[in-house]
Amino acid sequence: MENKNFPAVDMEIRKWGANPESLIQVLHGTQEALGYLPKEVLAYISEKLKVPLSKVYGVVTFYNFFKLSKDAEHVIMTCMGTACYVKGGEAVLNALCEKLGVKPNQITSDGKFAVRIVRCLGCCGLAPAIAIDGKDIYGKLTPEKALEILERYS
Repeated sequence: MENKNFPAVDMEIRKWGANPESLIQVLHGTQEALGYLPKEVLAYISEKLKVPLSKVYGVVTFYNFFKLSKDAEHVIMTCMGTACYVKGGEAVLNALCEKLGVKPNQITSDGKFAVRIVRCLGCCGLAPAIAIDGKDIYGKLTPEKALEILERYS
């Protein structure tokens, strides 16, 4: 490794230990600090924990909560679970994607928005629903209401 230093990783390794069993905790804490897991950081973690890079990459790609690239400023999670789908979730998804000029699971060219499909937000009684930035949940949506909500984040 070319003398790169990643203090956020080092802090997680001190916290969880420099051993292969700490891999998921170190990855999780590092992502919390950096927002995503760049390739250089994965290589650094591999070296420090003495875990093959292929295994580190395998863990990161297996669990969907790990991100290999920087995410958008605002992430819109659009529920496509059964209740949301049946009550018009696809129309909400299509309206958001059309307005933002992206396909599902893409980031706008300015990096401001990403529209993600999720299988369930856990609020079926509010179907169809979206969550923005993992904390703001909006339900009983129509495509028009979803676009009004989007304006609040622009």
